[in-house]
Amino acid sequence: MVFGREGLAPLSYEVARNLIGGGVKAMITNAMETKGRMPSQSRLEQMLIDFLAYYSDHIVDRSQAFPGLVEALDVLEARGHQFAVCTNKLEHLSVRLLDHFKLTARFGAICGQDTFGIQKPDPEILRRTVLMAGGTMQHAIMVGDSITDIRTARSASVPIVAVDFGYSDRPIVEFGPDQTISNFAQLPASIAAISSVLDRYGTNR
Repeated sequence: MVFGREGLAPLSYEVARNLIGGGVKAMITNAMETKGRMPSQSRLEQMLIDFLAYYSDHIVDRSQAFPGLVEALDVLEARGHQFAVCTNKLEHLSVRLLDHFKLTARFGAICGQDTFGIQKPDPEILRRTVLMAGGTMQHAIMVGDSITDIRTARSASVPIVAVDFGYSDRPIVEFGPDQTISNFAQLPASIAAISSVLDRYGTNR
């Protein structure tokens, strides 16, 4: 839709998918670079507005919860873990998406790039999200799907479990996450492995 207004053909799904993870403005900028175009700042801002308007209206059209996610949350909740969302989406769009899947109540905090005016990979957004959820950084574990998430976790000195089916143009294991999973059924075991280290040393580093 946004590219169409610029007279450009849409990106393929495979290319577009790997541009996700750094926020909408970065995604649009990187997408335009693949077309050999660099819009002016004012044009980029208008493209951002157009994209967010369309995205807001269609955010749940094709969205699906990954298989095994709810079951993994059930297991982890039974073990006493608490959850929060730290995303580069806008907060209200994240809430709308989670509302659609009836998952909002499971999270102690849902924080987007506009919640604090900060976005990943700045570690401060993660610190504030954990605090808002009532957690501590000493016991925090991040679950992410991109190099942006890994950079955020590393900057915050927090261990990270990365999914290998996320948004990366290179195998996520190359970026050195603490644990890598291929489906959410593996998440409780990965969290348990990291938690045992945190408990043993009383710190996440």
